[in-house]
Amino acid sequence: MNGKKLFAVRGATQCLNTAEDITRQVAALYREVLARNKLDEENIVSLVFSVTEDLDAKNPAAALRGCGLAADTALFAVQEARFGGGLERTVRLLLHCYLDEDSRPFHVYRNGAEILRPDRAAPSP
Repeated sequence: MNGKKLFAVRGATQCLNTAEDITRQVAALYREVLARNKLDEENIVSLVFSVTEDLDAKNPAAALRGCGLAADTALFAVQEARFGGGLERTVRLLLHCYLDEDSRPFHVYRNGAEILRPDRAAPSP
């Protein structure tokens, strides 16, 4: 990829443990990551989700696919390791993508997950 560099973009959102809310929040997180990074899906290499153990109503990868998003992207979801004091009801993402070499990736923390990385949580667009 000419003039492109591989980046990793992070993000997280909190969800209610319903299939509908997981779908809504994961799709919103994904769309915001794309928008803030001016990223086309064709430049995404892979996307890994981690989910806290209290979210079991829907797999976030299946939720994203069900919205018609990331159709040609390698998706994977894992249960997050449990640690005392961790933020509950949270889906995190790690997206690998190609951006222009001089880009600075924007990480997206929303819907209560801003507490995880206040240094990276950007104000709403």
